[in-house]
Amino acid sequence: MRIAVIGTGYVGLVSGVCFSDFGHEVVCVDKDPRKVEMLNAGEVPIYEPGLDVLMAKNVEAGRLSFTLDLAEAMEGAEAVFIAVGTPTRRGDGHADLTYVMTAAREIAQIAKDYVVIVTKSTVPVGTNRRVRDVVAETNPGLDFDVASNPEFLREGAAIDDFMKPDRVVVGVENDRAQKVMADIYRPLYLRDFPIVTTDLESAEMIKYAANAFLATKITFINEIASLCEKVGANVKEVSKGMGMDGRIGNKFLHAGPGYGGSCFPKDTKALARIGQEHAAPMMITEAVIKINEDIKRRMVDKLLDMCGGSFNGKTISVLGVTFKPNTDDMRDAPSLMLVPAMVGGGATVRVIDPQGRHEGEALLPGVEWHEDPYAASEGANLLVLLTEWNEFRALDLERIAKAMATPHMADLRNVYAVSDVKAAGFRAYDSIGRPGFSEAG
Repeated sequence: MRIAVIGTGYVGLVSGVCFSDFGHEVVCVDKDPRKVEMLNAGEVPIYEPGLDVLMAKNVEAGRLSFTLDLAEAMEGAEAVFIAVGTPTRRGDGHADLTYVMTAAREIAQIAKDYVVIVTKSTVPVGTNRRVRDVVAETNPGLDFDVASNPEFLREGAAIDDFMKPDRVVVGVENDRAQKVMADIYRPLYLRDFPIVTTDLESAEMIKYAANAFLATKITFINEIASLCEKVGANVKEVSKGMGMDGRIGNKFLHAGPGYGGSCFPKDTKALARIGQEHAAPMMITEAVIKINEDIKRRMVDKLLDMCGGSFNGKTISVLGVTFKPNTDDMRDAPSLMLVPAMVGGGATVRVIDPQGRHEGEALLPGVEWHEDPYAASEGANLLVLLTEWNEFRALDLERIAKAMATPHMADLRNVYAVSDVKAAGFRAYDSIGRPGFSEAG
């Protein structure tokens, strides 16, 4: 099949590359000349492990190309995927559908033959019907269908998620559109991966409900971690005991400094807004949003305590600033609250992140960027482990402790065992939901 993908951001680029690896002929289109130029030169504008190799393979095979010209991309296409951004709209928390509707109008102006217009972007319930109305108004004589095909890609593991999905969700209105979508995903169907076919509204809701539930699970264990700190329990043991229950499961039960990224903050806000508009308040989701922000603020207090009540004059080394490892994404990362608080409080902040500097330099002014955690620890008063990159999981803690002016560590991802940190010579240690120690006992 020939497929056009509008948007070469995270979702569009990963989807386009993977569709081409299925054997389809894929043309990805974007309005940003710089991005298209990079892609045509074989450069990937985002960090996603393995994406560069897979992209090069399919470009070389002649199945994948990039263009600025939508008409060129749509020539002969049986399906057009809309994979543009839907950022949170300022003021009301709703998803901004400007780019989606613009894409829909442009498709309608260009399309001549039957085509399935597929929304891959995360959109509020009812959006696909709006897309259908916009296309019909723009080109009343066009023969087309719409489909909803939400993505469930984890940054850092997106290729595996696309090629070996838990499920593929497809919302359609008729058998003709369903057949086109089935042909697109035939390689997965043949390998017995589940294809869940629903109506348009259910497909749209599945995406929001899934992300809100996962955000709730993270927030719940973070609240439990806070209580563990008060009563002397260990949240890692609590998570382990909870996760063994098949009804709960162990995924997303890892305490930390709050969720961030491109999906959970945006989608929880959008779901809350949808509930308000339909007089069905999402009270749990609204609480999750508030609690997550409170958790990040509590992390600032935790770091302040580790610095003796003041950041002023302290040197602090921060390991990791992206919202999770194996990505360069800084959107709504906890670091965007924690690091400015330290800098604003008068601290000298040294930052190390394997992929975060490109975006982080603009978002975190006033910090010093380092490549080596050991050099960054020289004379430091506090070491903060904020993102659990593999590079930070097996550090020589004894070497770091000896290099620091005051060997204190805040392990906000619970990477290290308390006993190992103490044995390495640290004089104070705090984490999330676990007993720590300090010079005073």
